[in-house]
This record gives sequence, C-alpha cells and structure tokens, in this order.
Amino acid sequence: MNLAYIRVSSKDQSVERQVAKMKELKIEERFIFIDKQSGKDFDRPQYQTMKKILREGDLLYMDSLDRLGRDYDGIIQEWKHITRKTNADIIVLENSSLFDSRKFKEMGDMGKLMEDQFLSLLSYIAEQERKKIKQRQSEGIALARLKGTSIGRPKVTLPHNFEEVYTQWKQGKLKAVEAFEILNLKKATFYNKVKIFECRNRS
Repeated sequence: MNLAYIRVSSKDQSVERQVAKMKELKIEERFIFIDKQSGKDFDRPQYQTMKKILREGDLLYMDSLDRLGRDYDGIIQEWKHITRKTNADIIVLENSSLFDSRKFKEMGDMGKLMEDQFLSLLSYIAEQERKKIKQRQSEGIALARLKGTSIGRPKVTLPHNFEEVYTQWKQGKLKAVEAFEILNLKKATFYNKVKIFECRNRS
C-alpha cells in the first residue's frame, strides 16, 4: 500500500503543492496524512495515525526530509523505526535518487552505512534550518517591540455606548434586534462582543 505524509509549519500555510504531487502518484486521498504543525517534535496527530497504519511492505512518500521533521535525533529515530522496525519503505521525492530506502536495503550492510551517513547529514541541515527560523522569529519580535509595535492579537474595542445598551438588553428593556440597531452591529458581531464584555467583567 502507498501512503503519503505532508507537513507544513502553520495553519495558514498551503498544502496544495504537496497534495498535488501525491495525487500524481495515484495515492488515494484517504491515505494522505497532513499535519499543520511545527517539525520540532513528532507529537503530531496525523503523523502518529499514519505510523499506526503503516505495515511491512508499505511505501511512504514525502516531499522532502524536513517534512518528516526538523529534529536531528528524531528524524533518524523515526526513519529507522519505519524502515527497520516496521519494515516499510520511504521515498523522499526531493532526493529520490538518494532517499529511497529500498535501494539501501538492496545493498545490505553497506547500504545501512550509507543510509545512516546521508540521514545524519540531511537531518543536521534540517535541524539547523529550524534553529535559524526560530532565531529570525525572535529577532523580528525583539525589533517590533523596540519600534513599539504591538505583538499578538489586536485588542477588541467595544462601541462607546455598549455597556449602557447591554445593560438595558439584559434587563429586558430592549429587544436584541433593537440593541443591534442602536449599536449598528450585525447579530453575530453583537453576541461576540457580549461574550468579550462578559469575560472582561468576570476577570
């Protein structure tokens, strides 16, 4: 059975390019496992599900080695678990001439040695790239703070007369529709702001 694993680092990143590659290989959509999560560790729901499904003789595709992860020791450990303990195989499309575990198995002990060396090199590169990304993020946040830029979610503002209208609505003096109109808010926005207002008052 052919399976695919896809990972991007955040929820707003697109997986379409990777998915298209896997579909070109005729991999069924139900066997394409996607995580939108950092590669710093392997505690990812879809990755763990994929590992449970993998069986001896299966073939796992991924776009590049850093899609598997960005932790040096973890990448090597997971690769060996899949290819040597589960006895499935992995093909990394970006380096398919080098990273096709079937080729290493055909070479016996020498293949294991070569596989370990290639894995060590590329896993090291993947981990260093993660460190660079983290460093750039830290520097960007520090620079933004120096400039006085707000970090995080923007503050939600309420209409100046919100409390007065909210109180009258709560006391039954105003219907919800009337409160919407007075505040010039849509129904969903009004109730969202009610939640925010009530949370603030509870804290």
